[in-house]
Amino acid sequence: MQLERAAFSDPFSFLGPQYQSNDIALRVYMPGADSIEAITENGERFTLAREADSGFVLGGDFDFTTALYQLVVNWPQGEQTIYDPYQFHNLIQSGEALADPSLMHSEMGAQLVTLNRGNSSISGVRFLVFAPNASAVSVVGHFNAWDGRRHPMQRLDDGLWGLFIPELEEGTHYKFELKDSAGEGLPHKADPWGYESEQYPSFASKVYDQAKYTWQDGAWQNRPVTAKHQQALSFYELHAGSWRKNDQGEFLNYRELADELIPYLSDMGYTHVELMPVSEHPFYGSWGYQPIGLFAPTSRFGSPDDFKYFVDQCHQANIGVVLDWVPAHFPSDEHGLANFDGTALFNDPDPRRGWHQDWQSYIYDYGRDHVRRFLVSNALFWFEHYHIDGLRVDAVASMLYLDYSREHDQWIPNHEGGNVNFDAVSLLRWVNEEVYRHYPNAMTIAEESTAFPGVTKPTDMGGLGFGFKWNMGWMHDSLSYIKEEPIHRSYHHNTITFPMVYAFSENYVLSLSHDEVVYGKGSMLDKMPGDEWQKTANLRAYMGYMYGQPGKKLNFMGAEIAQSAEWNHDGQLEWHWLQYPRHSGMQALVKDLNALYTSEPAMYEQDCDPAGFEWRVQDDAGNSILAHERIALNGDKVLVVSNFTPVPREGYLLGVPAEGEYELLLNTDDEKYWGSNAPVKASIATEQVASHGLEQSIAVDLPPLATVFYRFK
Repeated sequence: MQLERAAFSDPFSFLGPQYQSNDIALRVYMPGADSIEAITENGERFTLAREADSGFVLGGDFDFTTALYQLVVNWPQGEQTIYDPYQFHNLIQSGEALADPSLMHSEMGAQLVTLNRGNSSISGVRFLVFAPNASAVSVVGHFNAWDGRRHPMQRLDDGLWGLFIPELEEGTHYKFELKDSAGEGLPHKADPWGYESEQYPSFASKVYDQAKYTWQDGAWQNRPVTAKHQQALSFYELHAGSWRKNDQGEFLNYRELADELIPYLSDMGYTHVELMPVSEHPFYGSWGYQPIGLFAPTSRFGSPDDFKYFVDQCHQANIGVVLDWVPAHFPSDEHGLANFDGTALFNDPDPRRGWHQDWQSYIYDYGRDHVRRFLVSNALFWFEHYHIDGLRVDAVASMLYLDYSREHDQWIPNHEGGNVNFDAVSLLRWVNEEVYRHYPNAMTIAEESTAFPGVTKPTDMGGLGFGFKWNMGWMHDSLSYIKEEPIHRSYHHNTITFPMVYAFSENYVLSLSHDEVVYGKGSMLDKMPGDEWQKTANLRAYMGYMYGQPGKKLNFMGAEIAQSAEWNHDGQLEWHWLQYPRHSGMQALVKDLNALYTSEPAMYEQDCDPAGFEWRVQDDAGNSILAHERIALNGDKVLVVSNFTPVPREGYLLGVPAEGEYELLLNTDDEKYWGSNAPVKASIATEQVASHGLEQSIAVDLPPLATVFYRFK
């Protein structure tokens, strides 16, 4: 019997009220029950006869097709009264919501709903799951002893399976039990649309009420729409599990993290926190980049409401929240999307397109409609339900190129014979279009490590439509330069200047990310050459140089305190080093750099426009000196000069375009930053002395291994 094998795809044709009169009014299948009674709305009770080992029927001229009824089930361990789920046939009111990615996440998965029957209504959970190649699907959970025979789902249109189970509540644990097309059982699957998850070993999904949390960030949500490329954006990249631990060495939960992190970010002057992936992931060591539950914030750090509290508190403190989003691949864990309905439902079955060799994970098939809507819906979901402000899209290059990290015989060309994944291009454009259409104050950021054209160009101009792109080239070149001993830097001067060749080809974020402080690369401090003082001075000068360059700013946690060890996701930042001025000085510098960056329009208004940047000195390789001016929309200027040698330069002549006075804003060599406090001028008047092709010049005193900032008055 198919019901006995949990292999029935049309339970409404056999169970519940019988609409076709055949002397059977009601049928129930309840494995393990001793007896069953039916109770009508007016209190009439009918005893069902046993039809088979687990089947019960009520025969006769009774009509259960219009009014609500209950079942009294007598188990060996006691009596249970429930509403029969098979009396609720109208599971989907309209298919339009399921075709619209902006609405799908409010329809799919486990939704708390109220359904009407007759003159009555009843609340419960409606389950919808997409499994077109399955021969049978059941909902299993604590409520039915994880028995797939108890709640078989109904095959609906378009590959959907559905069932409404009355009186289930928020917090109910559940999974889906599926049979493949041959009727063979598959591992229990977590809900791809699940809002909340359990950790190992169950990995069960949990019913969650998205409407329960009361937001308090109305002022933030209703702020005017602004052009983000003209704003000061300083991101603090954070791994939630290893920023700080509590006194017992355990994770801070989302609420504790909010209470400790937000005052820190506000004090340090960051405008945004960028969280490494918080989508549910089974392996903590993946840092979130192997997600299973795309619609669930990881329960390692608390409930979905706790995470909403975190975002809410950030907004009330005027701090934006950006999430890392991972549409590039998904892991092979058996409770996830892999082989979901017995087929490669979410990936191309050909490993040359569907398997990522580097990460040992599956690649989404971006050409299939259900995959595309799933991913677009997920992107919009985080903005709607968690009020986030941006998505940083991980590993975009791996999506764009069919031959990414593959040998010549390990990939399949596109229909033009090339290596661009046109399906991925189309998907990314759609994601960006939908995000900006529904959330005009949002931002999307691409981690794209190649020179793919038009990443931040609008889609109607042939671009991918991202708001920003991480400048991986700047990060690579500038770090390559700063790692050199100062005596050798003159031979690598073109390395530090080359990024300006393409600085305005995209809307860039200058990123010093987590990728640069793991896998033996050392901490940011450890990359610097020289003794203890020179290492720290190099890092201070480099951080100043970064803040002076065009582009938004991103620092991974720990750089601001000159952490000495590379990042360890099992530990926490080395906060104890702040008792020493070498480290507290670096923290004070980053705080002041953020304040300078966000308070001087010249430092950010034209980050993405060549009109906001002018070289003053770019070719002094012998002295390893760089100088440029940043220019605001109203013409205000800030001069930035970096000396990348340990040799002080007194009276360094620098050509400037106009007569006036330059006022010192910040000097990374200041003693309050643990610098040498070499003499610098608080203000410098221009002189009628020609230099660098200009009629005016100033004589700047440059401290060793330092960056100085002057405002032109």
